[in-house]
Order: sequence, then structure tokens, then C-alpha cells
Amino acid sequence: MMMYLISVILASIFIIPFAIKTLSPYLWLDILYLKDLLRILVTFVSRRRRRPFFFVLDRFLEQTAAHPDKSFIVFENEHFSYSYTDRRSNKTANALLSQPGYKAGDTVALFMGNEPAFMFTWLALAKLGSPVALLNHNIRTKSLLHCFNCCKATVLIAASELKAAVEDVLPTLTEQGVTVLLMTKHCDTPGIESFSDKVDEASDSPLPRSLRSHITFKSPAVYIYTSGTTGLPKAAVVNQNRLLTALAVLASNGVTSSDVIYLNLPLYHTAGFIIGFIGSIETGSTIILKRKFSASQFWDDCRKHSVTVVQYIGEVMRYLCSTPKRENDKDHKVKLAIGNGIRAEVWKEFLNRFGNIEVREFYASTEGNVGFVNYVGKIGAIGRVNFFHQKLFPFTLIKYDTERDEPIRDDNGLCVEASKGETGLLVSKITDIAPFVGYAQNEEQTERKKLRNVLKKGDLYFNSGDLMRINNDNFIYFQDRVGDTFRWKGENVATNEVSDILTISDGLKEANVYGVQVPGHEGRIGMAAVTMKEGAQFDGSRIFNHVVSYLPSYARPRFIRIQNAVEVTGTFKQMKVKLVEESFDPGRIQDPLYILDNEEKSYIPLTAQVYSSIISGNIKL
Repeated sequence: MMMYLISVILASIFIIPFAIKTLSPYLWLDILYLKDLLRILVTFVSRRRRRPFFFVLDRFLEQTAAHPDKSFIVFENEHFSYSYTDRRSNKTANALLSQPGYKAGDTVALFMGNEPAFMFTWLALAKLGSPVALLNHNIRTKSLLHCFNCCKATVLIAASELKAAVEDVLPTLTEQGVTVLLMTKHCDTPGIESFSDKVDEASDSPLPRSLRSHITFKSPAVYIYTSGTTGLPKAAVVNQNRLLTALAVLASNGVTSSDVIYLNLPLYHTAGFIIGFIGSIETGSTIILKRKFSASQFWDDCRKHSVTVVQYIGEVMRYLCSTPKRENDKDHKVKLAIGNGIRAEVWKEFLNRFGNIEVREFYASTEGNVGFVNYVGKIGAIGRVNFFHQKLFPFTLIKYDTERDEPIRDDNGLCVEASKGETGLLVSKITDIAPFVGYAQNEEQTERKKLRNVLKKGDLYFNSGDLMRINNDNFIYFQDRVGDTFRWKGENVATNEVSDILTISDGLKEANVYGVQVPGHEGRIGMAAVTMKEGAQFDGSRIFNHVVSYLPSYARPRFIRIQNAVEVTGTFKQMKVKLVEESFDPGRIQDPLYILDNEEKSYIPLTAQVYSSIISGNIKL
């Protein structure tokens, strides 16, 4: 009998793990994820309780004290240690304090590309207790002014190569009494002061903590612009509490101080700033900083600097897979790629070609209050949902009417939850743990992202604007954006905002903007169905000059369709579904079609021949 019991016990020891793996193949990974989540929460709560308040800057100062001589930033063969970065940011802060138009705590707009001075200046402003608006360095004229004014900044600090863009808006800035500083050692433009020379001459003595003693966890830390800054952008407020939470973004994915991070995404963007820069402060890693993404230099850079962690957006992975194959494609030390937007087929190709790299696909938005991580590595999924995560950050998928562009509601006026395997709109409950701060100086847009009476009367949810699907294994998949936003060249483009820009041009009466897919390209490219004012003729050159003046390149509608009337629903919302289906195919569309031509500096007629060249890939957009 005893031998029988021993046999049963031994058999159970071997069978139970096998059974668990068969019935719940992801259980162990779920447990490990839960353990990481709890560790992050414990660290976060511990830091929240510290006095004086502990912020991202304090973590940087801890890392500087721990390894002062370690390289923090490598840029174009120059190495900047943690201690140098600390001293240089002190000099920048002290130089700024000497400016009569600035006082500690004032909001400052940073108008720079990827360079060490961006990071030095942000740290300097953190030491001065100043919120920072991260301006997209591609925007110009009216868009630039709009972005600057969104956050009520009193100072503009710009890179030297952006001098012409600053001069374009200088009369307005001067009229507003804005202090304009250019990162150069000499500037002869009245109204713009050189700043690099003053930084060089300033003291590197530490800044007293009293300069930032007014900051709380609810204080704005940075303003990051969403919807691709398409002329009327929204400045998402990232407060100190959210930034402190974001410290864990790399550490939670196994990144340590021994890792080398390749940062080639824009620092004005959430991915570059929060994941690449802020995430590396937590881990104490070294950042290899690039001015911009280059598919041809990517792997050579990774080999040269022994990079172990890379960032991506979907387009980055596709561009890498599109480069000519080389014998040394798998000769590198990259072990982790973290980002979002990679398609399943590109994911597979990337792994087959470049080796066994762990891809951590995640989902999040700058202003959103929910996120997912694909910690399992399931190809195609943006994350995995589990009970604990859903209790901590309550979310659901609700049925959505794409034709009417609104959630489906039942007879009681409540939203209808989507079933497993069914596509639905992701909404996340707004709570103290998962708040939605909204947009600076834009109560209307903030309110539009809120959804009331979702599952019960009086509740309040954040509307992500993203359509998702959860399968039976609890993996969540991104399906599409709802009608008012699409993504192109790694940027979100808000259709309503582009429509507003188009309709203030001469001749156009109405504009219905939407994104259309192009073979061989990630995301959707902009297209507009427009109507003309009575008696007006379409002037391609005039419209071209208008969109170039107001919109960055990725937000400019590449195709324009002239209609007699814009179709609307019974509730007077513009209809987009049929327009999206018809795309820009002159064989399906009888209306006049035009394509933006940068060489001609005009919108020119879209012919069947040009259409065929785009579809075949001979013309790249």
C-alpha cells in the first residue's frame, strides 16, 4: 500500500506540471508578470511615501552618485557620463536663471531634435521646477505658434538649425513678450538671444532643492503633443506622478544597468522621451542617441556600440526588413526590441532574419490610463489580459458602430460589451489609480475623450479611440482606429483637425478627412473628400501652399477627392466607411481625384497610370 501511495505521489509530481502546461500554457508567465507588476507597485508606493517628494530627477541624481563616470549618452562618437550630464544640466539651469524673462517654475517650450542638449536642458528645467513642452521640430508657422501657446510657455529654447523656423514666428513671440533662446554661441537676429555661450560660461554648482519645492505629484512635468500636431494639436499633460510611474517601463521588461539602449525615435515623442530617455534613467543604462532613424545604419550602429536593447514602431521593423540582406544580419548583441505597431508578418520576418530577439510589443497612449504588454511573445498580439490587471485598471471592449462612428447602446442607454473574439472599442474606467488628466487649455477635447454611462449610470471611462479584439486565450489584438484618427509615418493624425485646416482655405466648403491603406506601407495615408464653395474652382497650387503652411508633412492629405456633397449620417456625422473602401482608385471613383506632388508644389490630377505605379510599389509615398 505504501509503495502504491509513493508511486501515485511521484506520478503526480511529473503529471501535474505537464497538465498545467497543457491546460494553461501561459500560467507560469502570467505568474512572473504578476510578480513584476507587484514589484513595480511596491517600488512606486515606496517612492510616493518619501519626503521630500521623490521625482524622476531624484532617480537621475541617485544614478549619478552610484556610477558618476559611466557613459549615460553616446552621440556621434562623443561620450557624456552621468556626472558630466549632471554638471552640464546645472550650467544650463544657472544660465537660464540669469535670463530676465525667466523665473524658476515657468513653463518652457523645447524646440529641438535628438541631441544631448535636449536631455541636458530637460534635466536643467526639472532642477528648476519648470514644466516642459516638447515641441515637434517638424512643425512650422501657425502650427508652431499653436503648440507653443497651448501650454502657456514664457520661454522658447530652440536648436540652432531651427533658427529659420523661429524667425518665421518671431514677430508674434516678441509681441507676446516671450524670451527666445537659440542653442548657438552667436546670434545677430534681434529678439533671439544666443544661449550656448551663456551655458558654457555659467557655474556648474548644484541647484538648491528650494527652487522646485512647489512641485507636487499633480504638477505638470511635460506636455507631449498628440494627434500628430496636425495644426490644432492637443497638449497631453504628463504630470509628475505619471512620469514617476513611467520610470519602470524598461526595468519591467528585464532591462538593467548593463544594457545599452539604442534611441533613434524622436525625443519629442512619447516613445523616445518616456521609454528611451526616462526608462534609461531608472535602469542606469547607456543611451546610444541618434538624430533620426536610419535603416542602413541601424545594425552597424548596434554592432559598433554593442547595443542590447532597441526601440521600434511598426514602420521601423518593416524598414529594417526591407533593407538588402547581408551575411552578418544575425551578428549583433541585441536581445530585446520594445515598441508597438508591428504587424504579425513583419514580426515573423524580423525574427527569421535577425535572430532570436525577444520582441516586447506593448500598447499605451500618451494621455491614456490603460496599457498592455505582450510578455508572452505571442506574435501579432499587443498584450495579454488577466484578472489582476483588469481589477487594477478596469477596462472593457464595447460594441461600436463604425458607420455612425459611435458606441452601440442598449434600451437603457448603456454601452454593450463585446464578446470574446468580437471587435470592440477599448474604454478604461477613470479612477484614482488610473486617472485621465487630459489636455492643456483644451477642455473641449478633454471632454470628448470621456465616455459616460458605459456599464452603469454615472460611470466615467476614457475613450481610447482604438478598436480591439480579445481571443479565447486572453490575448488582445489591435484592429483599427475609429474614424477620427489614423496613423501615418509613426504619427497620429486627427481627421477633424485636418478638416478644420482645409476648410479655412479659400475655395473649400467642406472636408471629410480619412486614412486609406497603401500596399507596402504601414498605417494609413491621408485623403480628403471635399466640396467647393459656390462658383469656386479647385486650385491645386493654392491648396498645396495652404497645407504646407499649416500641416507637417505626415498630416498633409496626399489625395483629394472633389465631391458635390459630403455624405452624412442621420445624426449629421460625416460618413467615412464607403470612402475608405473606395480609397484613391480612379477605376472605382467617378469624382475628380488629385495627388499631392512636392516637385510641382501642387495637387495634380491622379491618373490611372500613377495609381498603378503606387499600387505596384514603383512610387513610394
